[in-house]
Amino acid sequence: MAETREEWIKKRAYALWEEEGYPTGRDSIHWEQARHEREALEGSAASSNGKEAKPKAKRAVTAPKSTATGAKTNGVVTPTPKRTASRKTAS
Repeated sequence: MAETREEWIKKRAYALWEEEGYPTGRDSIHWEQARHEREALEGSAASSNGKEAKPKAKRAVTAPKSTATGAKTNGVVTPTPKRTASRKTAS
């Protein structure tokens, strides 16, 4: 019997929950991630006539500009080094 789209998403969301160590309060995040994965699979599947189907267009996401708190490179935020105050000592 073929698995429905909803069943696939449910099983994938459960697997994501297990992978993260059974956290509470993240069910909607796991569900959305599973749904997006399913959409990606459906978008990359071959069409009924056997030809490769075009993937669905995704919205362009603009990256935020660097801020004073750190620089972002390849999705990783690197914190700026902390300044150390130099103290004058009495001689």
